[in-house]
Parts: sequence; C-alpha cells; structure tokens
Amino acid sequence: MQGSRFAFGPFVLDPGAGTLLRNDDPVAVGYRGLKLLAALVGRPGEILEKAELMDAAWPGTAVEEGNLTGQIAQLRKLLGPPADGGEWISTVPRVGYRFTGAIEQLDRAKRKPLPLPDKPSIAVLPFVNLSTDPEQEAFADGLTEDLITDLSRAPGLFVIARNSTFAYKGKAMDVRAIAEELGVRYLLEGSARRAAGRVRINAQLVDAISGEHLWAERFDRGLDDIFAVQDEATAKIVEALLGRLRAAPPRNRPTNLEAYDLCVRARKLIDESPQTAREAHLLLTRAVSLDPDYAEAHRWLAMNHWMGWVHWGEPVEPNRRIALELARRAVAIDPNDAGCRWVLGNLLAYEHSFEESETEFAKAFELDPNEADAWATLSDIAVLAGRVEEGLEHIRKAFRLNPYPASWYYLTLGEAQYAARDYEAAVETLRREETYRTSSRRFLAASLAQLGRLDEARAEVELFLIGNPHFTTSYWVWTEPFRDGAMRDHFVDGFRKAGLPD
Repeated sequence: MQGSRFAFGPFVLDPGAGTLLRNDDPVAVGYRGLKLLAALVGRPGEILEKAELMDAAWPGTAVEEGNLTGQIAQLRKLLGPPADGGEWISTVPRVGYRFTGAIEQLDRAKRKPLPLPDKPSIAVLPFVNLSTDPEQEAFADGLTEDLITDLSRAPGLFVIARNSTFAYKGKAMDVRAIAEELGVRYLLEGSARRAAGRVRINAQLVDAISGEHLWAERFDRGLDDIFAVQDEATAKIVEALLGRLRAAPPRNRPTNLEAYDLCVRARKLIDESPQTAREAHLLLTRAVSLDPDYAEAHRWLAMNHWMGWVHWGEPVEPNRRIALELARRAVAIDPNDAGCRWVLGNLLAYEHSFEESETEFAKAFELDPNEADAWATLSDIAVLAGRVEEGLEHIRKAFRLNPYPASWYYLTLGEAQYAARDYEAAVETLRREETYRTSSRRFLAASLAQLGRLDEARAEVELFLIGNPHFTTSYWVWTEPFRDGAMRDHFVDGFRKAGLPD
C-alpha cells in the first residue's frame, strides 16, 4: 500500500522514504537492497520468483542472477538473524525467495516524528513548474533553492536544507507527514510559471500542526524583478513566523539572468561525478564571464576546481591556486554570503591556513547557522585535527538540517566513525549505495582491515584502484588537512593493512 511502513523485529522499513531503521537508528542499506526488501516484506510468506525480484530491483534492465544472489546475501548479513533464530529471508531452491518474519504494517501517520527544534522551523518544498516548457523546471528548482538560502539567513529560524526537501519533488503527500519526517512545523509550498519575459509565482505558508494557512500571495512580475520577488516573499514569510521583520544583510544578486540560469543548472552537477563536474565547469565559467560580480558563480567554480584536484584526479596546479583565488574573489564580492565564507574556509584548511579557515567558518555560521553543507565539511576538518567527538557532533548537526542528504555526507560520517575506531559502524555507513563509490572505498577498505576482514578489504582496494590507478597513501596524506599526527598514523595504518599503495 502506498505510504505504508512495515515493522519486523527491531526494524521499520519505509519504502516511500527509502529508509530502514533499526531501533530508530538509520541502517545503511543500498537502493537495490531496499527495493528487494520492500518487495519481500510487502508480501510476507509468499514465494517471489527470481525474475520478479530482479524486475523490482533492476526495472527495465537485464542483469545476471548472481546480482540478485549477492544482494540477498548482503541483506541477510545486514539484518542478522531474528531474535528467535532462523532467518528473515528463506531460499526456495531453483524458484526464488520469501520473507518468513512476522510483519506489522504501520500507518505513515504513526511514524515517530523528529523532535521540533526550539525555534520556528520550516521546509521549502520544491516549487511546481507550471510552464509548458520543461526547460523551465530548472528555474522553478532554482527559485526553491534561493528561497531556502534566503530564509536560512534569517536570525531565529531553523531551515531544512535543499537535498532533503527535494526528496519530495513530484510526490503527493500530506503536509503533516512531510513535516513530521523532516522535523519542522511550517512548510512553504508554491508554483512558478515563466514565459514571455514574465514570471508568475504563487506561494503559501502552512502550519503543518494546525493546517492553518499563515500567509499566501501571488506575484506577477517582469522577469527582471525575480530577485525583488524573492526578497519580498522572504521578508513576508519571516514576518509571519517571527512576528516582526529581522532583516539579514543584503545578498549579492546576479545582474545577468543567463548567468543565473547557468549557475542554477551547475549546482546540480558539481559533485555527482568527474563527467558532470566538467559540465558544471563549462556552465560556471560562462556564468562568471557573463557576470563578473556574481559571487555565487565564483564560489561554485572555486569548489569545482578544488574537487578537481582533491577528488577527481585533476592536476594540483593550477587548480589549487585558481580555486583559492576564486573563493577569495567570491568573499570580496559578497562578504555577507555564508556559502562563500565556508567554501573559502574549506580551501584554506587544505592550504593549512587553519586559523584563517576557522575564522571563515565562524563567520559563515554567524551569517547562517542552517548551512548544513558547512557543518558536514567542518566535520571532516575537525576529525583530521584529532577532534573526533567534535567532528561527530558537526556531522550529526548536518544530518538534522539535511535528513536526506547528498551522498558525501555518508562518506564524511564513515570517515569520522573510522577515526572514532567504530569500524563496524563505518563499514555499515560506507556500504550505502549512495556513497559506495571509488572515493569512499579507501575508508571502507581500511575499516574492514582493522576488523581483520582482510579478504574483503583487499577486494575493496582492487575496486578502488580501478578508478584511482595512481593513488598512493603518501600523496593522499600530503593533500589532506591533517593537524594531528596520531590521527594521520591511524588512517595510514588502516590503508596499509588493507593493501593500499604507500
């Protein structure tokens, strides 16, 4: 049943949200595993044939039966045995599998909500594109993202990050259920239509607890007024939630709408893969060329160059130098942009300019304490400084602001768990399908090696080196912003035990 959740033993599976909880804690299970588990749990006791299960996990794709066998084996390992012995998933030889545990179907409304913050809390749901032109989808998404950014900067508000609200894009769900899942009281919904040089925006602010509409307005303006509309809507929402206007410092806005469109498109591409990063590079380079005083384009292009030399195997120079120059330029253009501040802070850490880095992060959080990506980034920097508990606290804060985050959050969490010597938790986190890629396998291999599971560790190393054939531990240590010798030695020890090249 759509919207249903399923409880069995200590687990709660929510197929719609794509989550599996064990005693209310998230379990790191991949996308295919979730699909298989949902198919089995949805029909407990029934025999599901192999072909049906493969269709559920790999729709429209021809795969070898061994893929199914491997996924079932991973699920069994992840779930462990039931308290009364036996197994959750039984094999029916030559036919398929069936789920043998007792299932309780839960109403979504009974889902345990995240606790509300101690300040007014809001999530901005993706604005619906009402234009007949599908190309305007990016414009509607950009409008949503900008409103999230604007509201985040308002003192006194708790604002959910973009990744998590976009998890509901295109889904028809009750506002109360969404608010409970995200742990907020208020939701902003809206639609946008852009055509013939004009933009029409409808927005409404809803109290998800009472169902009351606190504010609603329609804007019909020339496209050149789009940023004025954003400012006006933000001010009115803040006033409705806080009872009075609390103006944040003015934000740098693009003067060229084509540059804005290019930047909106690039945001989605920048950290997906080396291929999409190259596309983002072209878009952002063009945006900066069209609008040399557009701070956001500069800071995303800075991140693009930084990721090139740190994550994607691009040459260190000139990428390292250009990244820092662009980040400094972004802050110079708009010193009141928290995003520009934390990006510069991150790059300065990689320059080992730690005092200056800390100053930039502090300024970023002063401007916007809701910057989830900044908290996640600072977690990594704190861990490599030997401040593991602080790093874990930062990444937990990032997950609260961004309950359905980008994949790199899990990599950061897994790295912190390794640093805390919680190797089992690190393996569970780093085997999530979202982050189970070439950049995370080195930490997964190290965690497995520290557990004595050397065969598994070496298999991960082999896969890692296919995508990173020139990797050496010594070069990685040189690039990373380590400040603590014992922490550095701990990572090196795990890498060497796993068999990564020195």
